[in-house]
Amino acid sequence: MNNYHDPLRHLKYLRQSLSQDNESIGFFISAGCPLSVDMPGDKWPLIPDVTNLSIFINEQLRSNEKYSVLLAELEKAEKNIENIEDILSFLRSLLLVSKGGNVRGLCEEDLLELERIICAEIVKKLDVKLPNLETPYHRLCNWVRSIDRKVAVELFTTNYDLLMEQALEDLEVPYFDGFVGSRRSFFDLRAVEDSLIPTHWSRLWKIHGSINWYQEKIGDQKKVYRSSVIKQDASHLIYPSHLKYEESRKMPYLALIDQLNRFIRKKSSFLILSGYSFNDGHLNDTIINALKANPTAMVLGLMHDRYEKNFGVDSPVERYPVAYRLAENQHNLNIWTFDKAIIGTNLGRWNKVKNKEDDDSDLLKFICRDKQNDGCENGEDLIKLGDFSVFTDFLKKIIGTSKKDKNV
Repeated sequence: MNNYHDPLRHLKYLRQSLSQDNESIGFFISAGCPLSVDMPGDKWPLIPDVTNLSIFINEQLRSNEKYSVLLAELEKAEKNIENIEDILSFLRSLLLVSKGGNVRGLCEEDLLELERIICAEIVKKLDVKLPNLETPYHRLCNWVRSIDRKVAVELFTTNYDLLMEQALEDLEVPYFDGFVGSRRSFFDLRAVEDSLIPTHWSRLWKIHGSINWYQEKIGDQKKVYRSSVIKQDASHLIYPSHLKYEESRKMPYLALIDQLNRFIRKKSSFLILSGYSFNDGHLNDTIINALKANPTAMVLGLMHDRYEKNFGVDSPVERYPVAYRLAENQHNLNIWTFDKAIIGTNLGRWNKVKNKEDDDSDLLKFICRDKQNDGCENGEDLIKLGDFSVFTDFLKKIIGTSKKDKNV
């Protein structure tokens, strides 16, 4: 491949874009981000990825006969039993047709109980706290509060843990997540859709729900609430399922998907994706359709690791093929991996061009050389912003640069 992208040039563009106080800037935090939190070896990761979360749940419920039946039927349907999203999607699809009889050996009562205990196990595993005030989450929140902005920063996440809330509150960054009230906070659809919130408040949009959201039936209506404590016996509202967008429009999911759509459609909006592997087709459609409608918008996907995985010397496999195909056909979706990038639909290696501007030491720290097994550098330029920790170090450096520039 002869094409290349100059890493210094694009890092300068990224720094400049993030230094604006009057443009719409957003971050999309997904499943890979908790893996970047430093923990002691025997306690890492703080929160597992989807595969290991699924393995944990399968182990916890292996003595449950009904759950074993569900997994057996899942395998017959050629679904992945080590993907909790597939498990819950399959279970909820069975629930839709379970009234009045059995479906694949399970009745409605069985399925409702399985859904409850699966969500309870998810909550148990995800009810954790950040270990200190120096995590990547805190660095992101410190950047958010670093300057007064004319346009609020918007934080989107598909994670249903409470790590982002903890970091925002640790640093006393005011934010709005769609809920209002203090005793039993309720979802305020009008405030979300009409943006009736102070500008200096950041926005936190939890698209897939949260472990402290729950549902109650009042009369003939189902109501969604947020609690300040984790309720073990509640009906938790977490949506790792394709059925999440088939709920009523008043339910949070569709309102928050609409918010993502509206954000990208704003003039000159800039959204950075971190920890997202483009495995959610509905989210992908939302992002791409909004980008098509707004050529002034830009979405940057920061992907972890190299462009390809190597299964032997002669058999490389693309690591994020869905992301690559989308970026190759959409000029304002850029994808950066450690060693290559798709920018303006063009795939190229990172290759630093020698010029007189090479004295930008702040940015040069984020361009590194690959090392071979023997410790020798092999000449490849790498940008590792796809590691959420490295990216938030970049944000931390921007704060220092901004303050330095103001003092000049």
